[in-house]
Amino acid sequence: MKSLDKLILKALYINNLDPSISFSHYLQEKYQLEKSFFESRITRLIELGLIGKTNSEQYKLNPLGRETMKVVLVGGVFDILHPGHIFTLKAARMLGDVLIVIIATQSTATKIKKNRVIFHNENLRREMVSSLNFVDFALIGKEGTLFDTVEHVKPDIIALGYDQSHTEKFISENCKKRNINVRILRLNTPIPNMKSSELKRDLGDLFYQI
Repeated sequence: MKSLDKLILKALYINNLDPSISFSHYLQEKYQLEKSFFESRITRLIELGLIGKTNSEQYKLNPLGRETMKVVLVGGVFDILHPGHIFTLKAARMLGDVLIVIIATQSTATKIKKNRVIFHNENLRREMVSSLNFVDFALIGKEGTLFDTVEHVKPDIIALGYDQSHTEKFISENCKKRNINVRILRLNTPIPNMKSSELKRDLGDLFYQI
């Protein structure tokens, strides 16, 4: 499959996750592709059964088109981006074709770790993560459980950071209860001692009091 076709299918998948992001706008903003450049491929992708049209004549990703992609999901707070995050996200991106990063809401983040200090709201944290060119899309997580968000994204792989508290077994069992077929992988890092909580303790308070 041609690279342009893969980008179109990826953009339509992201449009399914967030209908406010049109697939054409995503391609223009993320990859600087003019509409005329990729429109010529749409007809061919329809003929192949990879995409279709909705009742409102909007393009949509068909199940066959979804099968052409391996989607990787990573979740976290990402309040202060540091080299440990960069390494983890790059490693996750190499596992598949599409990297979706879930940004925890403030309420979810504090449920996971009580007395957690968060400097940036979820929209700012999403904006920071979205600025990384190897992240295909950053999405604010749902307010329910982790598995509500997983059910929405329907990834092929969930990549866990080296220090995330959830175990592979816990996530796997809960995904199975929702009939979500997904691989769970734990990522390593060359800098395991670099943690957001320690950076905040040493630098964050000083920085935000300037």
